[in-house]
Amino acid sequence: MAKVLIIGAGGVGGVCTHKCAQAPEVFTDIVLASRTLSKCDAIAASVKRKTGRTITTAKVDADNVPELVALIRAHKPDIVVNLALPYQDLTIMDACLETGVPYLDTANYEPLDEAKFEYKWQWAYQNRFKDAGLMALLGSGFDPGVTNVFCAYAMKHLFDEMHELDIIDCNAGDHGHPFATNFNPEINIREVTARGRYWDRGEWLETDPLSWSMMYNFPEGIGPKKCFLMYHEELESLAINIKGLRRARFWMTFSDNYLNHLRVLENVGMTSIEPVDHNGQQIVPLQFLKSVLPEPASLGGRTKGRTCIGCKMKGVKNGEVKNYFIYNICDHEACYEEVESQAISYTTGVPAMIGAMMMVTGAWKGEGVFNMEQLDPDPFMDKLNIHGLPWVVVDLDKQ
Repeated sequence: MAKVLIIGAGGVGGVCTHKCAQAPEVFTDIVLASRTLSKCDAIAASVKRKTGRTITTAKVDADNVPELVALIRAHKPDIVVNLALPYQDLTIMDACLETGVPYLDTANYEPLDEAKFEYKWQWAYQNRFKDAGLMALLGSGFDPGVTNVFCAYAMKHLFDEMHELDIIDCNAGDHGHPFATNFNPEINIREVTARGRYWDRGEWLETDPLSWSMMYNFPEGIGPKKCFLMYHEELESLAINIKGLRRARFWMTFSDNYLNHLRVLENVGMTSIEPVDHNGQQIVPLQFLKSVLPEPASLGGRTKGRTCIGCKMKGVKNGEVKNYFIYNICDHEACYEEVESQAISYTTGVPAMIGAMMMVTGAWKGEGVFNMEQLDPDPFMDKLNIHGLPWVVVDLDKQ
């Protein structure tokens, strides 16, 4: 039915490739490309072991538009799924426009030299994609992604207006390392060390990094965990697209061990993105730190425990105040058994595949640049249950 070109061979790229291979009725051909061909080949071998399918691999520099254009023209995909670094979003979007191919990613563009999380750079492509008759789908991971769809589902079925939203992300897993990040260390640490930011009654308010916290009792035996307020990009689009939204916040759990290591690294300058001179060579401390930390894709076989990510929402239906929690729980060991990955990559890679499936099957259609909550949530929610991320709706007023 469709050929998919996946760019990026990290943990998320591996999961997305596996999940596309599990849906041969939709993805008849799969091409996986990355700067490091050996990573693509390792994923291809894993896919062959697990599914029996053979995929094509290729080498590409995602910072180089002509290389990207040549790759796309050589393979003629029906969609490009961008799972490379957020710094590379715009070059891949440019290549899609030049070749006339729809685009999907899981994270907003970030400038390499500034930890700035905004959609403005990609929203600026709206007219170009619209004029080209192409669809660009932004943030088709879990958060952003599934969390946006949870909100759209709630607006369609549970609320007339949503007034308060708390997106809560808990990783209750343990990989056994003294310090490691569950996705790209450079992106993870830039995100965590940024100032907190949330939407409140028409304006953005800021907090010092990780200075606000709350305890939340997670369901299905995970129990109480300390959550820290952060800024996450889906808040930016949800504040615009969700009717009646007065307050929107994002929370994430961190272990004391993680935070203690992070503070030490920050105090000695290892989380800085400003270049420093080392033996006559300019290096970025955070990029050096990334090179010595465990590769996130290597954590799958040793990670145990579960994740819980969901949306706690308050709003009005037929004049009555309602409170709901929509969530998914994902098991690290079950993910590794299925696709040789831990649950953090799984919960991002599966929605990337489903988003691509929505686009190539025509369940989601459009011309221009879209965030997930702007589209019909029902077919996406149905596929979550089928492809490994089942969800639960809890009526908090009945607990």
